[in-house]
Amino acid sequence: MKITSIAGKPVNHESPFLIAEAGVNHEGSLDKAFEMIEAAAGSGADMIKFQSYKAETIASKNSPAYWDQDKESTNSQYKLFKKYDSFEDDDYLKMAEHCKKNNILFSATPFDEHFADSLEPLMPVYKIASADITNKPLLVQIARKGKPVLISTGASYLSEIEEAVRLLESSGATEVAILHCILEYPTPAKHANLNAIPYLEKVFPDHTIGWSDHVSLDDRTFSLFSAWILGAIILEKHFTLDKSLPGNDHYHAMDPDDIREFREKQVTYQEMLGASRKTVLASEAGARKYARRSLVAKKTIPKGAEIKADMLIAKRPGTGISPTHIDLLIGKRSLVEIDEDTVLEWDLFMTTGIS
Repeated sequence: MKITSIAGKPVNHESPFLIAEAGVNHEGSLDKAFEMIEAAAGSGADMIKFQSYKAETIASKNSPAYWDQDKESTNSQYKLFKKYDSFEDDDYLKMAEHCKKNNILFSATPFDEHFADSLEPLMPVYKIASADITNKPLLVQIARKGKPVLISTGASYLSEIEEAVRLLESSGATEVAILHCILEYPTPAKHANLNAIPYLEKVFPDHTIGWSDHVSLDDRTFSLFSAWILGAIILEKHFTLDKSLPGNDHYHAMDPDDIREFREKQVTYQEMLGASRKTVLASEAGARKYARRSLVAKKTIPKGAEIKADMLIAKRPGTGISPTHIDLLIGKRSLVEIDEDTVLEWDLFMTTGIS
């Protein structure tokens, strides 16, 4: 089933659900995590999401880096995770309480069985990282919680996505959102492949589609807008208080100003998108009346003359006989002499034969 709301917050195209992915950009400081929560809430994010792991349970000590080492120089996954794995269960509880005080939803991606269980009371929705899409034990454990699940699909074949979604649903997850993602840090714009979003909508019509964004551009909201317009209604992007900080996920993140900009522009974009129908707006009534054309006397038409095509021309305004009715007018006779450039009305002509 589609996710239509998360903890009472709507999830639809008119109200895209925006997740500030704080990850571990707090760098082990609870005070900084609190500051990030306040900033994300104040700038308009619906949820702030952290990452919960221990280096020993997520990566072997021989796990190589897979990110751009010009941006993040650490050459081992284990070493990088070890830098930021100091938070314990009590810390996440404090963070969740601080989120509640600031009216923003809390979540944390669990990367092991312990955190999948210990964080459950705090979680309105679970997020599964792209790298865990084939981690069957973790998927089953999370699905059994019976909460909405968001699953990222970076570096995944369609068959792997289908298998993961089936496993989640057969194991107890009743609402699943599929997030298009590119598992490349950072993601060049030319690799974003955002057309996968409408493709996933066609393949999974009964599921909510979203976008987990690792694109690094000067305009940090451009990829979010593009994904939203293409149909993604859950939007996630890494979040930092300072994009100039070195390493980790700061260099491809959005900051509070970016969130505010997205929300402000979203309103304008939504107004521009309008309703999914075509009709005449009230604001177009004047243009419809005066910018359209009427049949006009191309030359003086004598009284009683039979109307021929060479007597007529279509000109603005559209207050007279519409050019669409020219065939009805040809062959009729004028009741009075009609001056050149007169906007023609039906009462200037004999009614015989008018249908």
